[in-house]
Amino acid sequence: MVSVYGLLGNASHISPPFEVCAISYMMILVTQKKIMSSEGDQQSQPLTKPSFSEVQASALVESVFGLKVSKIQPLPSYDDQNFHVCIARTKVTTDGPNEYVLKISNTESSKTPDLIEVQTHIIMFLRAAGFPTASVCRTKGDNITSLVSVDSGSEVKSYLVRLLTYLPGRPIAEIPIGPQLLYEIGRLAAKLDKTLEKFHHPKLSSLHRENFIWNLKSVPLLEKYLFALGQNRNREIVEQVIQLFKDEVMTSLSHFRECINHGDLNDHNILIESRESAFGDAVYQVSGILDFDDMSYGYYVFEAAITIMYMMIESKTPIQVGGHVLAGFESVVPLTPVERGALFLLVCSRFCQSLVLAAYSCQLYPENEEYLMITAKTGWKHLQQMFDMGRKAVEEIWFETAKSYESGISM
Repeated sequence: MVSVYGLLGNASHISPPFEVCAISYMMILVTQKKIMSSEGDQQSQPLTKPSFSEVQASALVESVFGLKVSKIQPLPSYDDQNFHVCIARTKVTTDGPNEYVLKISNTESSKTPDLIEVQTHIIMFLRAAGFPTASVCRTKGDNITSLVSVDSGSEVKSYLVRLLTYLPGRPIAEIPIGPQLLYEIGRLAAKLDKTLEKFHHPKLSSLHRENFIWNLKSVPLLEKYLFALGQNRNREIVEQVIQLFKDEVMTSLSHFRECINHGDLNDHNILIESRESAFGDAVYQVSGILDFDDMSYGYYVFEAAITIMYMMIESKTPIQVGGHVLAGFESVVPLTPVERGALFLLVCSRFCQSLVLAAYSCQLYPENEEYLMITAKTGWKHLQQMFDMGRKAVEEIWFETAKSYESGISM
C-alpha cells in the first residue's frame, strides 16, 4: 500500500487487493453532477465523473503501473473515464502487450471496491476459461486495482483505477449481423452465465445490487425518470410496459432460474474479427467481450432478453433477430415455459430502461449526447414496432425461428 500523505487519514481500512496513492499535484476541477444511483436507496446520489487530462492519465499509468506511455487517447464512456494507452518498449517491458485500457471509476463507484474487485476477478476467471476477455495488469504493488486520491485544493476525491489489455476487433455495431453470428452471440451469452456458476469469491454477495437501475428487476424504478420523456406516445408505451412488468414479471421472478448476468452485452461491448473462408467470403468470430461494470445477480432469461434487445438495435430486420439469438442461447441453456413467456415483455422492458435513462442522462451530460443516445437512434422505432405487432405475433416469429435450428434449417 502506497502512502496517502495524510490525505485520506488512516488508510488501513482499504482491503488488501487495493492500494492507495495520492496525486496531489494533479489539480482536477470537475463539475459535480447528479445521476441515478448505481447502488442504494433509489435516491439520486451525487457523483463526480473523472476528468483526467491525457497528461494526467499518462502520469497515472507510470506512477501506479510502472509503464511508460508512448501514446494515449480518450475512449467513450458513460459516467467513468477510459483511455486507450500504448506503452513504450523498454528493457523491462520487452515482452507482453503494449496496448491497454486505463479505466478510472467515478467517485460513487469507487466507494464500492468489493464490487469492482469481484468484477475484475470475473474478467480474469472468464479469460482462464477460454473467453475473449481482457487480461488485468497488476500495479507496482502487485494489486489489481489502485485507489487514487486527488486533491483539488478544496477537497479530496478518490477514484479506483484499473489497467486492462486492449482487445482487438471491431464492435459488431459496425457490421451487418447475419443469422449465424446472432446465433453465436446468443450462445456466448448463455455460456458466459453458465460458466459463472463455477465462479467463487468471498465477496460475491456484492453482486446482489439492491435497486441497481440497470438490473432488469429494477424496471419499476424508471417511473422517477419519466419526466425526461415529456408527454408523448413514447411515454405512454413506457408506462404500459412498466405496469405490465409489475403485474406479470415481478410475480414470476420466483420461477426464473437465478444466475450472474453480464447485463450489458450490447453491440458496442462485443468485438469481432473477420477471416476469409474457403469460399472467399468474410467469416466473423467474437474477439472481445467488454464492460463488466453492470454485472449483478439476475436470471438466465434476463441475459437472453438483454442480448436480444441490443442485437436488434442496428438490424434492418429487428423482429427476426430474437429467434436467432434465442436459438443460440437455448443450445446451452434452454428456457422454461415460464421464462419463454416473459421474454417479449423483458425485451420491451430493456428497451425502456435504455431509452428512458439515455434521455435522462442527456439532460445531465449534454456534451455526451451523441454517445448516450446510440441506442435511442433506432430504439424507439423498434419498441413501437414490437408494441404494434403485439406479443403473440412477435413470439411466433421468435419461437418458430428458434425451432428451425433444431432441424438444422435456420430461417
